[in-house]
Amino acid sequence: MPLSSSASVAVIGAGVSGCALVAALRRGGWRGELSLWESGRGPGGRASTRRSRQDPGLRLNHGAPLFNITAPGPELLEPLLQAGAIEVWQEPRARLDGAGRLHAEHPGDSYGDPYGDGLLFRGVAGMDGLCRGLLDLAAASGGGAGAEAIAAPPRAAMAAVAQHYGVLVCHLAVSRQGRWQLFDRERQLLGEADYLVLASSLLAHPRCRLLLAWGTVPLQVAARSLGDPELLHGLAALASIRAEARSNLLLVAEGTAAEAWRRCPFRLLRFDAAAEQRWRLSRLSIQPLEDGRVAVVAHSSAIFAAEHLSVYGSQSSIARQLGVPPRQEQERAVVEALGEAVQGALAEWLEPGLVGRGERQLMRWGAAFPLQPGLPPGLAFCRRSRVGFCGDYLAGVGFGRVEGALRSAERLAADLLSDLGAALPGISRRTAQQPPAG
Repeated sequence: MPLSSSASVAVIGAGVSGCALVAALRRGGWRGELSLWESGRGPGGRASTRRSRQDPGLRLNHGAPLFNITAPGPELLEPLLQAGAIEVWQEPRARLDGAGRLHAEHPGDSYGDPYGDGLLFRGVAGMDGLCRGLLDLAAASGGGAGAEAIAAPPRAAMAAVAQHYGVLVCHLAVSRQGRWQLFDRERQLLGEADYLVLASSLLAHPRCRLLLAWGTVPLQVAARSLGDPELLHGLAALASIRAEARSNLLLVAEGTAAEAWRRCPFRLLRFDAAAEQRWRLSRLSIQPLEDGRVAVVAHSSAIFAAEHLSVYGSQSSIARQLGVPPRQEQERAVVEALGEAVQGALAEWLEPGLVGRGERQLMRWGAAFPLQPGLPPGLAFCRRSRVGFCGDYLAGVGFGRVEGALRSAERLAADLLSDLGAALPGISRRTAQQPPAG
């Protein structure tokens, strides 16, 4: 595939790994055209924060409420801390057993706790502060971002990151000129790039046929036209990866109900295996808001989510983009089931009927947690096809967590910078592999 002298990179997925890749490329010295494509309303992915234009005080971390990092941390961690995008998480954590007994948990505790190793962090003013902070790092390193850069001089415009939200890429192809093409549901061209990065595995994984009712797997179709053995091997390995879904109950309490939630002796509650089987819940997060209200997010067990996989939730952006009609009766039933489970599990701290008060919504994560072994890092970049993969689904330290997303993005950025440095006369290998001075 021929490469133009001013290469471009398209990143599909503005979760942690996609935003980290953008930041690492810019901090690595590359100033080429860079676009970020995301089906959600903004950056964050499973580490996003739900907000409302009609309700400025609402801030709800509906995926990961925090993340942990083991030493030595990713290179991007310290710049994020210095910029004030993330902070150390110090709220109380606990574990509930099958008898309803509460056990305090601390950093370093194991007991199967995914946050048991390393230090705990969270995004400032919402978990989406992590991804927004990464994009800010990219802007600071690249000379501009967003609409401001579009109106800026050519060099700054090239250094900007074109961010496209609320856009679902449904089809992929390679043009006669050898460029990757992105299409929407109606096969209208969205954009082109020389390099393609999937920061979410959905467009390359067979589960898209189940979750999105697609007849084909987009990248598999495009890969067959290229005949690249490395890419085909990577897709076969990726297709073998399984992931657990989650059905999430989102609750906003106020008044006396909010006070009851605030009195709970934990902010993050994990359900052990016996408790998960009894109440069909895996995790619960209590998030006090500045105006006195409390946001609560309860994650179902994997089994419960699998039983209700077709129920998206009426607020799902991807359901609207696919034209999936609301299934109000089924959604109401799932919300009630999750609400009753939370009420039963927390009966010691919540009066009867309290969970039923206030606004409640359902959100479904189709692939919340990838399962081992993950995609081998050696298959993360296919040079011949110019396709890269990053995300917590890659094998290695931090697999299945935010840490894995960050580390995989940094590894892929190093590969891309090396390739771009060799291909572009304007960027030497030394410049591509070293962060800019200052």
